[in-house]
Amino acid sequence: MPSDDHDDGPGFRVRSYVLTQGRTRSTTDLPLETLVKVTSQGQSAAPRLALERKKIVTLCTTPISIAEISAHLSVPLGVARVLVGDMAEEGFLSSFKPQHSETGDGPDLKLLERVLNGLQAL
Repeated sequence: MPSDDHDDGPGFRVRSYVLTQGRTRSTTDLPLETLVKVTSQGQSAAPRLALERKKIVTLCTTPISIAEISAHLSVPLGVARVLVGDMAEEGFLSSFKPQHSETGDGPDLKLLERVLNGLQAL
């Protein structure tokens, strides 16, 4: 049975709602394929950040998607969105939302192919 606990080693468990302070949605609209990268402000704040936020800063030294952050932290996608959204609002991360196709009816096919290739590489 899946658990919403975040396991970070023996004897240390934090429930997802604790990480997000009970919120289930970010105030910033961030699709799962949004790429994020740490800012210089985020780098300098890293030593003072909580464990998950510090891990996000470490992961985001190169652009990485919110979906990948979720997988690396072993947290639900919604939790990763809230954490990343908060950190972006605080200036610790910069986000690069995906571009949509010229017809405006959905994501670009090339973007979807890149996401699929990235997932297959995992």
